[in-house]
Amino acid sequence: MNICVFASGTGTNFEAIVNSIKKGYLSSKISLLITNNSNSGAAAIASRNNIHLHHISRKIFPDISDLEYSEKFLSSMNKFNIDFIVLAGYMKKIPDEVISKFRKRIINIHPALLPSFGGKDMYGTNVHKAVIESGMKVSGITIHFVDEVYDEGKIIFQHCCEVNYDDDEFSLQEKVKKLEHKYYTEIIKKFEEGKVSVVNGRVVIN
Repeated sequence: MNICVFASGTGTNFEAIVNSIKKGYLSSKISLLITNNSNSGAAAIASRNNIHLHHISRKIFPDISDLEYSEKFLSSMNKFNIDFIVLAGYMKKIPDEVISKFRKRIINIHPALLPSFGGKDMYGTNVHKAVIESGMKVSGITIHFVDEVYDEGKIIFQHCCEVNYDDDEFSLQEKVKKLEHKYYTEIIKKFEEGKVSVVNGRVVIN
């Protein structure tokens, strides 16, 4: 696959995917990073690995229409013949036109077990703090398709970890990151191999 990664922050999942390609585990190519933060860790990772970076945000395009803004994303990806999108800590809503064009070809990883602890502002340590305060005994990751509503796309894969009594949001975050880095690349590989399908409204991994 020819992948575009969307990222806003430190880029640890982005880097894990890059490393999986370098090691030959993934056969895909990352041709483009789209970010709303050109000073992010993800932007630095793209620079180190000679991956093209496009900075697209409302701060630099404040006056154009929503349709014109969507076209900034689509034209950027068309230029690099992108056929699959991976979100890796992208903190902005994806334009509907982008989701429509890449339906079932755009995925995200969420640091909790959806449908719990999802939605706007549920990211980073906010999620882990909410999990701990709820008294949940397990947390984990959810890899899902992206649709027009935050964190409500069909679930592709989940994996759990224990929430111990002495965990805080930071220790839980580290547990969940280990799951993210391990399993995100595994699911991307399943897409490479054509082993992910939707049957009767549910996602099946062969």
